Amino acid sequence: MNSNNPHHAPLRDVAQNPEATAQYMAGVLRVLEDIGRNLETLAIETRIHCRGTHVEGDRFYDAWLRARPVEKALHDVLKHVESVTKGLEKTAFKRRAHDEAVANTARKRREKELERRRKNTPPLQAARQDPSQQNAQRQNPDYAGPTSIFDLGNRESA
Repeated sequence: MNSNNPHHAPLRDVAQNPEATAQYMAGVLRVLEDIGRNLETLAIETRIHCRGTHVEGDRFYDAWLRARPVEKALHDVLKHVESVTKGLEKTAFKRRAHDEAVANTARKRREKELERRRKNTPPLQAARQDPSQQNAQRQNPDYAGPTSIFDLGNRESA
């Protein structure tokens, strides 16, 4: 990477290489999974603390009701972190699939072009026979072209 270039974007090299993209996303994924584990621990500890905080005159479920919005907020954050990690994995696979599709596009286009040319070229016509060969075929009736059983002429059927 050339950091002296004023127009240099630090992730440009990563974006251009699918392997580097996968490595970068794996690093981000590790960090997010670590954050997710820490948030899970925080959610458990927060739930224990908030549900255990009672005020004089509370009924048995008042502390639980007060803790519910906090627990829900932490649960939502955990869901979002999980969806981000799934999205990162999916993006790494899609990035690799994109490069494979680009690599195969030229080959597929060549195959389509060959197929199109093959379909559009007129078929070769059979070579014309000499009149002498046509006469030779007419003179030998035993080797004539296919006939039906109703058109045997003076021959007998088997």
